[in-house]
Parts: sequence; structure tokens; C-alpha cells
Amino acid sequence: MILQALERYAKRRSAAGDALAPDGYESKEIPFVIEIRRDGAFVQIRDQRDAVGNRKVARRFFVPSAVKRTSGIAANLLWDQAEYVLGFALKKTSEDAALAHAAFVQQIMGLPASILAMPEFVALLAFLGSDVEKERVRQAPAWAEIAEKNAFVGLGIAGAEIPLICQLDEVGEHLAQLTGQTDGICLLTGLPDQIERLHPSVKGVWGAQAAGANVVSFNAEAYNSYGKKQGQNAPIGVRAAANYTKALNRLLQNDSKQRLQLGDSSTVFWAAEPHPLEESLTYFLREPAKDDDPDVGIKAVKAVVQSASSGTYALGNASTEFHFLGLAPNAARVAVRFWRKESAQELACHLAAHYRHVEIVRPAFDAFPYPSPQRILRNIALLGKSENIPPNLSGELMRAILTGTPYPATLLGAAVRRSKAEQEVTWPRAAIIKAILNRNANHEEFHVALDLENMHAAYRLGRLFATLEKVQEEASPGLNATIRDRYYGAASSSPVSVFTTLLRLKNHHLAKLDSPGRRINLERLLGEIMDGITEFPRQLNLPDQGRFALGYYHQRQDFFTKKTA
Repeated sequence: MILQALERYAKRRSAAGDALAPDGYESKEIPFVIEIRRDGAFVQIRDQRDAVGNRKVARRFFVPSAVKRTSGIAANLLWDQAEYVLGFALKKTSEDAALAHAAFVQQIMGLPASILAMPEFVALLAFLGSDVEKERVRQAPAWAEIAEKNAFVGLGIAGAEIPLICQLDEVGEHLAQLTGQTDGICLLTGLPDQIERLHPSVKGVWGAQAAGANVVSFNAEAYNSYGKKQGQNAPIGVRAAANYTKALNRLLQNDSKQRLQLGDSSTVFWAAEPHPLEESLTYFLREPAKDDDPDVGIKAVKAVVQSASSGTYALGNASTEFHFLGLAPNAARVAVRFWRKESAQELACHLAAHYRHVEIVRPAFDAFPYPSPQRILRNIALLGKSENIPPNLSGELMRAILTGTPYPATLLGAAVRRSKAEQEVTWPRAAIIKAILNRNANHEEFHVALDLENMHAAYRLGRLFATLEKVQEEASPGLNATIRDRYYGAASSSPVSVFTTLLRLKNHHLAKLDSPGRRINLERLLGEIMDGITEFPRQLNLPDQGRFALGYYHQRQDFFTKKTA
């Protein structure tokens, strides 16, 4: 089902004129092109990189599909690393580099005689057979950068309209003819096709091998059945295998707007047909970029929330299927963290419910009103780093968002633990704590902002702790550390051991206030909060620790909110 959806997405892109690589080709970053004349003489190395910020990014070209290279020597057709193309020892020994170059030339010689007789190939073979011309490449200014990384290079004719020799129509027709052979029935399309023995690599999954990994592979006898080898165990045609891989690689590109990184899960999403929500999803699921207009994201989110809430979904076809795929690295393979298929209307309703649950009063300096899944997960991770997000938690959070099911209980524990460890309740942590408590309890227990009517003891204790901290701050401005830095962890888990001490200290702090009116107001607020507390509990369980954090956060935000008559 996953591969079928990806294969259909590739066909959809092709039908829309945004074609993926043709049969026999793949999209590849080629940073340098060696240009030669039609007599085989070297002209120059053309740098195909563009400056993006402080780094250079290579242009992408359609080149013949790469060979599977696990060990030993295997050359690509008409493009490869500099060692293969020129035979110079950069990373290999001199002997291995010579063998690699011989394999590269042999790949070219395997083309039909009609292609080898073309002027472009006559020039190319003359260049590859001339040690003098290849040595001239080493004198080019760009060679140092190529040699340092053994970079990929392509081959082109100077002055030609087509940048690479491998993109000639005759080469494309030959490669398409090779993929047109049949020896079985493809599981994805149900049509006769040549069964792919080794599926193309998937690239772009965070943490996977740089050379790529596989979704489908059989590399040991234990995985084979009925005497079949490799891809024959799951017969998928060459075209279908190439299509689903090209589609997945396109979705996983760094500049893709349909990709997001959540912990160790590289998540991609797409629609079965063009749909307005497909473009809006990036504002729901990704962290806004620095140069993004926050108003555009806010309008997109509000449009979906209002449309889903009205009961008459109006943003495109309500029945359009959306697909979500979470992938994680697993050595040379790719593990599927989660797979979800939803209609546009179901998806909009679930997204709207999630963003209603996480909506909370927040600092005015944060332009986007909702915390993205990325921000939520980073706020519960050690040091705020993505690599410290607990395994599987990203997949569980996405599943809860997309399906409307309860949030993972481990997420609440992680948010509470980080708040205690750092003595700080950030607004993304408060937002997800509120969302978990409300959704998992199946009722709206907590509001967006301070709720004066909420009589839950843990919530009131959080408010009380925030107010005691405020009293201390006003009595002793400029303190390096407040009671939060010393007592938050203990107050949120075992209140009875802390609050008796804090209530004695507050009298001393109140006495230091210069304004009698301010002193009276703070004492009145303390009395109103204490009116809802009958006794200090000995212990607070995990949900109550979440309520304590929310009460603390709401009360602190209320202190910084400008009051109006």
C-alpha cells in the first residue's frame, strides 16, 4: 500500500508536467562537469554549484540510475566520482583507481555501436583514452575541490545545448528500452514488467547511510523463499521500483516543503491529487523558517480550523486522500515508523482539534500562535536537541495528531520532567501539557488562559507558587535566583514539604514592599488562591504535576498581561 501510493504520486507529478526522472534515470547532485571539445581535448571544469547562504549547493541533473555499490568496483554510466571517471588515485590505491576507471570505460563501451559512433561519444572516448588530456584536468583551478572530496563529476561537450552527454536522446531511448523487458508481473501495477533484482536506494532519511538505504531488500538466505533470490521474493517491476524511489527521494530532499524531521523520524506527506491543504500542511507541521511571513501561516491554520469547525469542509475536495509516512534509519535499511492515510476532511478535523487543544496564552514576542510538533518535541528533549528526543515518541505524537487519538502518556512525563529539571515551564511545554490533560480526559478541564474558577488543588498550588515567586521578585528586585530555582521540583511533586516554609517566607517579603496598596493586592490574591486549597498534599501524581505546571504557567502569564477595565 505504501509503495503503491508513492508510485501513483510519481505518475501524478508526471501527468502535471512536473516529471520525475525518466525511465532509467535518477535526479542527482552533480557539482562539477568536465567539458571537452569535439576533438576530445579538455576545455574546462564547469562549477555547477550555487551559493545558498554560507554554503554551496550543487545543481541536480537527470543522470543514468546509479549502480548498487556496496563493496568492490561498480561504475555508473557517463557520470561518477572523479576516481572512476579519470582513474586518479584519490581515496583508493593506484591499482584500484585504475580498475575503477577501466570499469567506467567498459560501461560506456557496452552501449550500442550506433551510439558509440555519434560525434559526442567519439570525442568522449578520445578524451578518456588520452593521459595527456586527463592530466590537464588536474591543472584546472577547480581540481583541488574535486580531489579533496572525490566529488561526483559529469561529462559534457563545450558549447552544446545539452549540459551532459548522458542526457542525449539516444542514450535515453536505449535506457528506456532496457527497462521495457518483461519477466514477471509487478505487484504494484499488476502489469508485465522486468522484475527489479536490487531496488534503488532511498536517500535523505536522517541518520541512514549517506549512500542510501532500502525499503525493500533481501540480503540473506533466511529472507528468501521458494528458491527465489533478491527482489524476486517481492516482485516489483523496474519501472514501478524506480517510480516509488524517485517519488520518495523527491519528497525527502532538503528543500522539500513536504518533509519534516521529528526526532529520528523523517516524515513526508502528499495528497493523491492536487489539493489546497497539501500546501497548507507545512504551516501545521513544520517550524516556520526565519524568512517566512507569519501572517500567511496563521491565516492558513485559521482557514483549516474554521472550515473543519463549521461542519462543511470547503477547502478543496473533502474526500481527497492524504498520506503520511514516517521513516527511521536502520543500518542499510529504512524502518517505517508510521504510515497513515486520511481523507482531507478527516485530516482537517484532526488538525483543528489538535490546535484547539494546544492553544494557550503565550509571550507576545512569538509570532506563530501554535507550537509545531518539532518545537514540542525539542522542548521535552535534553538540551533542546533533536537527537535527544526519546525514540518512537515522534511517531506516537504524529499518530495522535493525525488520528485524533489520545496523546502518548510518555509525552506528559517528558514535559513534566524537563520542567522540573530546568525549573521552567516554557509555553510549548505548557501547551502540550494542556492538550494531553484535556484530550486524554475527554473534557475541557483547562482553558487557554488563567481560569479563576478552576478549583483543582494541584492547579491552585501552581498558581500559589507563581504568586509567592512574584512577591519575592517585587520585594527583592534583581535576584539571581528565585524560589523557582530552588523549590520548583519539590513543590510540584511533594507540596507539603515546601509550602509551609514558603508561606512563612512570604510574610518577610511582603513587609519589604514599599507600596501598601500593592501589598494589600498581593495578600488578597494569595487569600483567593488559598481559599481553594484545604490541605497540602504529600505527593502529586503525574497528571497532577502537569496541572501544577499549568497553574504556575497561567498565573505567571497573567502577571505579564496588561489589564484593561
